[in-house]
Amino acid sequence: MKNVFKKSLLASGVALLLTGCGSTTEAESQPSSLEAREDELLSACGEPEATELLEVAEHACFHGEYGPFEAVTAAALGSTPFVDVSAPHTAYNITLPARGYGYGYGGAVNFIPEESGEYAFFLSRHRGLRIFNGNTEVARECRLQVPEETCGSLRTAVVADLEANVEYRLEFKAIFPQNSQFTLVVEEAAHHHEE
Repeated sequence: MKNVFKKSLLASGVALLLTGCGSTTEAESQPSSLEAREDELLSACGEPEATELLEVAEHACFHGEYGPFEAVTAAALGSTPFVDVSAPHTAYNITLPARGYGYGYGGAVNFIPEESGEYAFFLSRHRGLRIFNGNTEVARECRLQVPEETCGSLRTAVVADLEANVEYRLEFKAIFPQNSQFTLVVEEAAHHHEE
């Protein structure tokens, strides 16, 4: 009985260590934490949105592969981020700082949209983006797995409806060092029409 308890405690510890995973490979894309499961539950973008988003992905891919590039280090989670990733048509190579006590990596950057509308956040990894307006998490509308034939450098896109001139905090987490550095390209997917 004692061995069964130790094994279940060890398995629980391993599961706890795997929380907050950002992934770059298909094998690592399996949900291993609550946050990863929430990403999996985020609905896939449906038609015609997915078709339109694939056109945006082709443009984002150009910047993801040819730049312009800007290397930034995200602020540690829980601190005030000063790094801004709002420049249009720019590929940000983001590095996440290590989190305390060996709990992987995590960081935040700021994004301020010029116009109100839907924005697509293209990442070179499969998951790990949360968007906040102050302390309120912004609903993510859908997620698109970018097909390899569309873009070899960007893996996924998350779409969110944002308001102009509002400072949003983008938070990222990762467990493994290879997922603590990735590329982010933000493109406007659709804007709100003024009446």
